[in-house]
Amino acid sequence: MSESTFYAWKAKYSGMTVSEAKRLKALEDENAKLKRLLAEQMLDMAAMKELLSKKW
Repeated sequence: MSESTFYAWKAKYSGMTVSEAKRLKALEDENAKLKRLLAEQMLDMAAMKELLSKKW
């Protein structure tokens, strides 16, 4: 592990209890999942708009 990684983690997690750090990790994971879902929905909407805009 590099020294910069250590100091980045120290800045992020210093002063937290173990349960708070676990909660933060769970929230970050949930946020990443929601961002992926949103991106998929936006792609689906763009595809639908493109399909509906074509003249038959």
